[in-house]
Amino acid sequence: MADRRDSYISPFSTRYASAEMQHIFSDNFKFRTWRKLWIALAKAEKELGLDITDEQIAELEANKDNINFDVAEEREKLVRHDVMSHVYAYGKQCPKAEPIIHLGATSCYVGDNTDIIILREASRIVLKKCAQVLKNLAAFAKQYKDLPALAYTHLQPAQLTTIGKRATLWMYELSQDIENLEYQLSRLLLLGQKGTTGTQASFMELFDSDEEKIKKLEALIAKDMGFDGCVPVSGQTYSRKVDAYFLGALSGIAQSAYKFANDMRILQSFEEMEEPFEKNQIGSSAMPYKRNPMRSERICALARYVIIDSLNPGITAGTQWFERTLDDSANKRISVAEAFLAVDSILNIYINVTSGLVVYEKVVTRRVMEKLPFMATENIMMESVRRGGNRQELHEALRVHSHAAAAKVKLEGGANDLIDRIAADDRFPLTKEEIVSQLDPAKYTGRSSSQVEEFLNEVIAPILARYEGEEIKSELKV
Repeated sequence: MADRRDSYISPFSTRYASAEMQHIFSDNFKFRTWRKLWIALAKAEKELGLDITDEQIAELEANKDNINFDVAEEREKLVRHDVMSHVYAYGKQCPKAEPIIHLGATSCYVGDNTDIIILREASRIVLKKCAQVLKNLAAFAKQYKDLPALAYTHLQPAQLTTIGKRATLWMYELSQDIENLEYQLSRLLLLGQKGTTGTQASFMELFDSDEEKIKKLEALIAKDMGFDGCVPVSGQTYSRKVDAYFLGALSGIAQSAYKFANDMRILQSFEEMEEPFEKNQIGSSAMPYKRNPMRSERICALARYVIIDSLNPGITAGTQWFERTLDDSANKRISVAEAFLAVDSILNIYINVTSGLVVYEKVVTRRVMEKLPFMATENIMMESVRRGGNRQELHEALRVHSHAAAAKVKLEGGANDLIDRIAADDRFPLTKEEIVSQLDPAKYTGRSSSQVEEFLNEVIAPILARYEGEEIKSELKV
């Protein structure tokens, strides 16, 4: 027997994706769903008057989870058709029901309807993990809603924010992704049983052209499989735009995680924040002191993969000739599965990182105070004007003093002496003590704290209420 190490195995299976997501894309889930669909079809056909017995249905039910893969695989070698191979294998286990398995259906009845069910079940996993990330970040934002920190535009220090307010930016993007994926789920319909070109011609034969029965048949199948209904029209397959919609939503999640992870990498470089770093973790083979943001880096790597992969279904959708062409199949079975496995992997890391974020408050405050004199200049100018100063003269004086102080810091490595420069300038009718009183970081964070509270209560709380349940922990393999 060949050693598994001699064959390629996807890193999603060995390193990244969860067991529950891998199960959704497994042969076991796929072929058991095929059998559930065959049972749903047989039950509906029986209810609508076809010659199918309770005994046949019971036989199908008794063997729905007992898949004889060896028989199906042997048969496929002979007939080169996966659906008919599994019809054959199921029939071997259900000799009484064999004549009515797959009655009137085409391969897409089981193939495409199963793919739609997989989209639904995989999306549910993604959504509950996104909600856990929001839950982790909500607790973090609440804890740090008042801690002033440097905010950046162009990656240059701008006005202040708070650590908690910054976290709401990460959360807001992810909350929109959740709502997008929820929307796609809300409008997801089964293909139903549309036949070879979508005309349901075979069912017109079975039901003697009784169109009401054919419509009822689809309604019964949809209800049995937990859907509100089936698509109103199709060719042989469901529209491949559905895959594009879902992978677009997954791309959005990847983009949001990418943004968070990039911010974390920069913050870790600033030594303001860190992702969790375990006791025995090695940061570098050459530099023992290093604490690399490797989990955030992995999020970025996987996010790039998802964003690029999301292009696949759109191209596939645009190249489906007339009622269908099979060049979707090989691409679809890779691109859709791996998008979900990659997003699952991203969320596993995202949950892990956000459950143990480290904030170095003294570093955050030190870096704020280094820049605060520059940020306080507008308040100093306004107070000086209020006491009779000339706004234009004061603005020019502050510009000159600010550049001189910045040059001292950058070129000479000295301390920021802007406050001393302003205090020594007679044009400013303020004492040094009055100027220093402007250096309270809390004066420069605006509504940050209130925005955090409002956002958590008004936007995040309703989302989390929809996903109440067991806490999701994420222990990474690597």
